Amino acid sequence: MLQFLKYVLATMVGIFVFFFISFFILVGIGAALSSDDKVTIAEKSVLKLDLNRPIHEVGVENPFAELGGPFGNNENVLGLKDIIEALKNAQKDEKIKGIYLQTEGPQAGWASLEEIRNELVSFKKSGKFVVTYGETYTEKGYYLASVADKIFLNPAGGMEWNGLSAEYSFLKGTFDKLDIKPIIFRVGEFKSAIEMFSRSDMSEASKKQSLELITAINDHYIDNISKSRNIPTQILKGLADSLAIKNPDDALKNKLVTHLGYWDQFDSSLHKDLGLDIKKKISYVGVEKYLKGAPTNTEGDYNQRIGVLIAEGEINSGDGGDETIGSEKFITELKKVRENDKIKAVVIRINSPGGSALASDVMWREIKLTAQTKPVIASMSDVAASGGYYMAMGCDTIVAQPNTITGSIGIFGMIFNVKDFMGNKLGVTFDGVGTNPHADWPTATRDMTPFEKDMIQKSVEEGYATFTKKAAEGRHMSVEKLRSLAQGRVWSGVEAKENGLVDILGSLDDAIKIAAKAAKLKEGDYRVRYYPEKKKPFDEIMNKLMGNNEEQAIMDKLGDMATYAKLFQRLTRMGGIQARLPYELNIQ
Repeated sequence: MLQFLKYVLATMVGIFVFFFISFFILVGIGAALSSDDKVTIAEKSVLKLDLNRPIHEVGVENPFAELGGPFGNNENVLGLKDIIEALKNAQKDEKIKGIYLQTEGPQAGWASLEEIRNELVSFKKSGKFVVTYGETYTEKGYYLASVADKIFLNPAGGMEWNGLSAEYSFLKGTFDKLDIKPIIFRVGEFKSAIEMFSRSDMSEASKKQSLELITAINDHYIDNISKSRNIPTQILKGLADSLAIKNPDDALKNKLVTHLGYWDQFDSSLHKDLGLDIKKKISYVGVEKYLKGAPTNTEGDYNQRIGVLIAEGEINSGDGGDETIGSEKFITELKKVRENDKIKAVVIRINSPGGSALASDVMWREIKLTAQTKPVIASMSDVAASGGYYMAMGCDTIVAQPNTITGSIGIFGMIFNVKDFMGNKLGVTFDGVGTNPHADWPTATRDMTPFEKDMIQKSVEEGYATFTKKAAEGRHMSVEKLRSLAQGRVWSGVEAKENGLVDILGSLDDAIKIAAKAAKLKEGDYRVRYYPEKKKPFDEIMNKLMGNNEEQAIMDKLGDMATYAKLFQRLTRMGGIQARLPYELNIQ
């Protein structure tokens, strides 16, 4: 009888769990499907740009984000494409009177911020206002806020104004403690991606390139803020050097902000700008909602298109994932674009620090084949370095932002010798037999011979020779000159333009116009189509349920340690020779 009751209870619990999960699935599906309904934009609306979220090339909408519960832990990811489209539409939309900018700490790279900032500057030319309120501003956040007509800072808040920095983590001490020996193979004085495993500090070459890179980005940053706030660059640099912006009063006194005030004071100011009674609620509309209600642009011939192929994330072989570029999936999408007669030109939008040298080369080949049939333009986003540059160099023209991180033309290989770790720490030893002297080569469980190491080094050098030869051909320069710019050296977009690694400084829109001109298409005579196509709401639901939901939940739990967990994941994905950006380059 007791056993019977156990079975009954277990069955009841199972049924309850089934209906509970089914409820969330059905509600999520309903919410996702209903989200496609047309949205009506009210008169005197304000476009609310909440940029304090992750910003990727293409947005990812979590259908469960507003539901909470077991599937609602992931926030929506804003798409740079959607932000730019919303700003362009709002500029002409009579119902949108201005923009409320939330940009305390945007989670985006510098080139993405550049594109948003430039579009905000263009928006202001319509005569509409841009206002912002923040309790604090990071330097990235202030880069966007500096465009605004009114910059409110909370009187008890603060802002960063002390220059840009780049800090790197080194794991040599960890490996020493674990008795793990990284065996490094590389070409290029500046190919410092492996220094985090072999050193406890930066080499002089790495310091040199890193300092020059962030100096170039900082100079561009200061120049643009100087123009927006009408403050001389030397004064702005002096304020950072002396740490003069200690509190909100200092920010106001030095004209970095226009107002100190709390939210209610900002709200009152915005009511006045809109000519609304203070008791009337302001009609805010977010990017995603606005694009569902904004007028749809159907201009241009449907049979004449520019195809924009998004390539975002580190580079691996295979299908890849939401945050990686899989060479097989990329090739499949590019073939569709190449074989589609309605697509007259292609823009490869690259936001990648690189990755597998083999996968990069495979994609380069497909890009070159496409360039034989129609114009192919590269548009560099935040970073297009190493394997990311490998992709770009197969295009007819390369377009980058001034603060794009690019170059890093070089490769490396690495094997971890875990023999001492396994033996000394875990008590595990290895022995075996083979038909030939090097049958187990390359190996991580014994010391390799000098001959075996030399074979890997030669392979890395051959890969570097291939990389630089193809890059020289793509840039129409001698191999000698190209190699003087290579060596794994990282450049800003401005520097890359000066030394010939980039053709034009500009945005994705500029790249699209260049592609159209190359295809002999006039403005207004074509449409733009993005690939891969954005997932439908139901597909997003299934991805959340069956895909990376568990992984994301773990990352959310780890908090500040998530960076190191992601680093470990990247290490486990590394296979073969790598064409990858040095370190995890995060400039703040």
